[in-house]
Amino acid sequence: MEKELKVAALKDGTVIDHIPADKLFKVVLILELEKCKNQVTVGNNLESKRLISKGIIKITDRFFEESEVNKIALLAPNAKINIIKDYEVVEKRPLTLPEEIRDIIQCANPNCITNHQPVATRFFVMKEDNEVRLKCRYCEREVKQEEVKIK
Repeated sequence: MEKELKVAALKDGTVIDHIPADKLFKVVLILELEKCKNQVTVGNNLESKRLISKGIIKITDRFFEESEVNKIALLAPNAKINIIKDYEVVEKRPLTLPEEIRDIIQCANPNCITNHQPVATRFFVMKEDNEVRLKCRYCEREVKQEEVKIK
């Protein structure tokens, strides 16, 4: 006899799908979902046609701000955000990085002004040959996407 655990459908909320399994808990951490009072369902190492295994997050009655979506895009650029209203997917949003990211990444340069003064960080997003690099507006230090330290 085969048993299957089913997760209830969302009436209203957000589903973050196609998160690489090794990035799922980093996404949970940067979104501070452990502090979220809404119902949160997290699934990891799920079968996927596009990935070897994937993670998924469902959050009831929660919709993300642009800065939160940018954090997700930094960690899991191929993830998808689905907006659910009245049990229907009303929007499927692929993640894309903007040209500039403000105040969500810490500069890796210990001498950068953003690490010593109350100045919001600003990074230019540079894409070249499927590689993303981020360049600090102030000290011009460059880091690879996978090396960024999110605040």
